[in-house]
Amino acid sequence: MSNSSLLSGVTVIDLSRVLAGPFSTMTLANLGARVIKVEIPGTGDDSRAFGPFHNGKSLYFASINCNKESIALNLKNPEDRAIFEKLLEKADILVENYRPGTMEKLGYGWDTLHAKYPKLIYGAASGFGDSGPYSKRAAYDMVVQGMGGVLSMTGYPNQPPARVGISIGDITAGLYLTIGLNAALYNRTVTKVGSKIDIAMLDCQIAILEDAIPAYDKTGEIPGPLGTRHPSIAPFQTFAAKDASIVIAAGNDHLFDLMTQALARPDLLTDARFKTNELRHENIDVLQKEMETTLAAKTVAEWLVALNTVGVPCGPINDVPHVIADPQVAARNMVIEVDDPVIGKVKTAGNPVKVVGAVDEVTLRPSPELDADRAAILAEFVGVGK
Repeated sequence: MSNSSLLSGVTVIDLSRVLAGPFSTMTLANLGARVIKVEIPGTGDDSRAFGPFHNGKSLYFASINCNKESIALNLKNPEDRAIFEKLLEKADILVENYRPGTMEKLGYGWDTLHAKYPKLIYGAASGFGDSGPYSKRAAYDMVVQGMGGVLSMTGYPNQPPARVGISIGDITAGLYLTIGLNAALYNRTVTKVGSKIDIAMLDCQIAILEDAIPAYDKTGEIPGPLGTRHPSIAPFQTFAAKDASIVIAAGNDHLFDLMTQALARPDLLTDARFKTNELRHENIDVLQKEMETTLAAKTVAEWLVALNTVGVPCGPINDVPHVIADPQVAARNMVIEVDDPVIGKVKTAGNPVKVVGAVDEVTLRPSPELDADRAAILAEFVGVGK
């Protein structure tokens, strides 16, 4: 058994493009599902045109579409519609991330498909979901980061809003879609009937706000940007050391005690301003100044040894080259190499779902060229060529 066989036997028809849907279907593919990517003839997935490029192929597209097959179909063309419906007959899941109403216009809305293919599970990701006053609006990651409150809490005080460094609006939607689809697969084993999973990017941004909503509801304080600081725990942020910044997260009184030992600053433990987490949070400016006075004497590498020795959560601030070179990342196969016929050997992220006792699959099928699997798919699903 391998971690890429958990969904073996599950067939996914993937109409999605760019990121939210493709991220979900790539996750399903990495867990063993067969994913057949249905693309627009001529152009394919929009992200095929996103840079950067290598040998003319999009690295963006390549990073999100490993372990998939591709067939190009025009769903307004009767012959291609007939092929698409043959795919649906044998499919377990259909995934799309069009604006609500688009699939209905094509004649493939949930009600129509559910009546014809009752066991089919339908996964839809959109900006605002199937209901509500914004349902038909267009959205991108930045839109929902802004509307969902995340943008208002990211960055530094008294500075313009800062986008989260990755497309967290799309990615969280893709992850929640994957969760919903797997739950629907389980439910189908009981009911023998498929479900529609309706995921809104905005909903997912609300879902990851942690305690911001109840905290505002009961205190009246509006959460704002704090840089790297935590809204309620201290010390829990980046600090300047001799050569760079270090993350220190002493999240309770015991860890704060251990931290003062590592820093050889017993006075911080007895200082009345820092006796409890609440007091440390109230006096974080003073505490940061005191800590950085001490941290300035040694390098990040030296402090990592001292803090890890006593068990204080800490870490460096790695850029991508340092992430790739990290021995922990290597040990968990979280950066692997794909042999792409166009790009060549290229590093990409591994599968974070590890199954204890199973083989961790590190060989991925490269992202497909547009329509690359047409002949094989037609032979299998339609009978053409047999």
